[in-house]
Order: sequence, then C-alpha cells, then structure tokens
Amino acid sequence: MSPADTSQDISRVYRFLAQCMEYPDSEWMHDDFFNVFYNFIGTLGATDEGVEIKRAIDGAKDALEDLQVEYTRLFINGVPHVIAPPFGSVYIDQSLQGTFAGNTLAFYREKGFDMEKHADLPDHLVHELEFLALLAEEQDHAGEEEFLQKLFRPWFRKFHIRVIDGAHHPFYRVVVQLIDLFTKEEKDGFQPNEA
Repeated sequence: MSPADTSQDISRVYRFLAQCMEYPDSEWMHDDFFNVFYNFIGTLGATDEGVEIKRAIDGAKDALEDLQVEYTRLFINGVPHVIAPPFGSVYIDQSLQGTFAGNTLAFYREKGFDMEKHADLPDHLVHELEFLALLAEEQDHAGEEEFLQKLFRPWFRKFHIRVIDGAHHPFYRVVVQLIDLFTKEEKDGFQPNEA
C-alpha cells in the first residue's frame, strides 16, 4: 500500500469519526451507517462493544431518538449541566470561543483552510476531525502531528473522560474510544475499558 493510499484511509477514518459525532439524523444514521460502523470496530477487535451497541440499537423503541436524546444530554444541553461540551476552548479557556478557538482557526488558516461563514466554532470536535482528514489527504503528516499535539490532545483527554464517565448509551463511549485510538501518539490498540 502506498503512502498516498494510507493517507486516504486515515482521512476516511477521521471523516467517519467526525460523522459519528454529528447530531444523529436519519439522513445518515441508518442501517448502512451501522453496518459500516460494526465492520469498522470489528476489524479493530471490538466485537463485544459492537454487540453491546447493536443490542442497545435493536432493543430501542426508537433508536434514533434515543441517540438524539443522548447526544443532546452529553454535548448540548444536559441537566444540571452539559456533560461533555465538544469545544476545546471550554476545557482550555473555561469559556466558549476563547483564545484557544482563535488559535485553532489561525492554524486552519495557516494550512490554507478556513471556516464557512455560518459554521459552528472552529474548535468543535467535528471541525477538528474534518481538518485532520484534510491534512491526511494532503499527506501533511507534520501538520497533522503538530495540530494533534498543540490543539487536539490537550483538551480531548478531558472530553474523553467526561464522555466515558457520563454516557448512558454505549455508542458514544465507543466512538470517543475510537477517536482516542486514532489521535494518540502511540497506537496501542483498541482498549474499550480505558478511561
């Protein structure tokens, strides 16, 4: 496999993980999505986790609604507080759209990318994963590693722990484990029970 093929594969993984962290919508979160998801985690040796998620999905009266409720509770509007806001500045600056968000946007621009006019904040997890996908596509491995080290890993560790501790649905616990796996300095393998 060529370096370009490997970069494209990594890019697709980042994009898939970004999709997993979007608000659940029937336009993309359907049987085909879950088939890809189960196959993906199965190739990583996470068969038990796949079975747990499938059981939760198949056993739900309305699986999509369950995931929407869980997404909202974890990432948008939980009571008494949002469990795991998906913005780096919340963890680094203790506020939305702080200096950290500006630094993130500056890094995007330094690499030749910008945000769409009405996009969410630049340090949202989905945008950061999409940006990593773009860097992987361009085979900018140094830029990818610099971004991970300076602007992703410092806050993602805290976010990761909050999701692991606060998630009721296994889907989001597994997704953050996957993101952790693919953004670590050392690829130690999938460790679903690590927090």
